[in-house]
Amino acid sequence: AKDYELRQYETAKWVSTVIRGESQKEAMRQGFWKLFHYIQGKNEKEMKMDMTVPVTCLVKSGCTDFKISFFVPFEHQDSPPQPTESDVFVEERKAAAIFVRSFGGFASPEKYAEEAEALARTLRNRGQPFHEDFFYTAGYDSPFKLFNRHNEVWYFKK
Repeated sequence: AKDYELRQYETAKWVSTVIRGESQKEAMRQGFWKLFHYIQGKNEKEMKMDMTVPVTCLVKSGCTDFKISFFVPFEHQDSPPQPTESDVFVEERKAAAIFVRSFGGFASPEKYAEEAEALARTLRNRGQPFHEDFFYTAGYDSPFKLFNRHNEVWYFKK
């Protein structure tokens, strides 16, 4: 469709952390640095890994816990090094069909919420069943990239 796409993602490992009781913006900041330290060698193998995209944030309705995640690089998918920080963990996300809406610019939590609501409205209007109680934000660019930025919001298909 012109305003969203349906993607099929395969089962994959992500490294994640949950930040509780902070604003989404502050949770993203704290979570990003925890995960960045993991890929910079704060793991059992003291292994450095490349930064991957997207950086995702799980947003649940009426909840102030935010799960921030980095995709584990393909070459480490089979056996990612275990984190040494107790609040950083490797998780396997099962294969899923995901509705995706893309947008440009610098994304704030308000902009992500607005785009998620627009996607939800479109999906409801088209009769597409999806899990409405949560969505993911996905950022693809370094904060230093000024132009042609790419952001997404994801709803999981039911």
